[in-house]
Amino acid sequence: METHQMLSRIIVLLINLLLLLASCRKTDSIKVLYEELTPTEFRQRLAEAPIAYLPLGTLEWHGEHLPLGSDGLQAKHFFEILAREIGGVVEPMLFLGPDSWERIDGFDYYGMDRGNFIQGEKYQYSRQQLAGSAYWVSDSTFTAIIDATLKQLARAGFKIVVAHGHGPSTSFVQRHADEFEKKYDIQLFDCWGHQDAEGLGIMVDHAAMNETSLVMALRPELVHMEYLPADTTQWPVGVGGRDPRLFASPELGWKTINLQKERMVEMLKQALKDLQS
Repeated sequence: METHQMLSRIIVLLINLLLLLASCRKTDSIKVLYEELTPTEFRQRLAEAPIAYLPLGTLEWHGEHLPLGSDGLQAKHFFEILAREIGGVVEPMLFLGPDSWERIDGFDYYGMDRGNFIQGEKYQYSRQQLAGSAYWVSDSTFTAIIDATLKQLARAGFKIVVAHGHGPSTSFVQRHADEFEKKYDIQLFDCWGHQDAEGLGIMVDHAAMNETSLVMALRPELVHMEYLPADTTQWPVGVGGRDPRLFASPELGWKTINLQKERMVEMLKQALKDLQS
């Protein structure tokens, strides 16, 4: 009798698992990428939720272990999750953005190139032009890019824009949000602001515990922890934050994603409700 009951429970669990997998596949099949939509599909998604998601990417060194496009990839895949949950359309990711910079002896150094100049003692490494970084534009150029993008999104009918990704790009959008909202009659959001200090925000370090965990969850095949020094007393070049070798995991990535998904969904639900009032 006990064996029969155990088998029955196993069968029920398997059925529930199959139903869950089928539901996930159905959700994943929903088209949310702007470039893949036909005009009819676009009109339908816009009518359901006039939200545009703008991944603010770069082509920038994110340690030896993460892809150069980590900023845009994290934002894009998180936005796909949001779009399938609450609606909206995910824009193609940008690969240009602003950053701190300096010129020394005729060489330009951007962002993480600057090594110990911008990092604390813990993160010291020598100033160098990091391989593969090809993203920097001036604030004035980035202003023109974002202004033109938001103008076109407003023209297409979007009322809400969520822009997030590369730290300096996201900070730029935050600083100019009021200006763009008034100019184009849109609501502008980013994803920072909740449990960021605990490392549970969306992209709140640089190739360290937080970002490594997010990429482990969203694109595990792109993460190569074996490329980092095995000796944890040797700090990895181009990494800023808690040591990913000690603290990163896909479980932490999914915990962060689910936490922030719930927060962003509630925020966007309220924004959609406000549009109707």
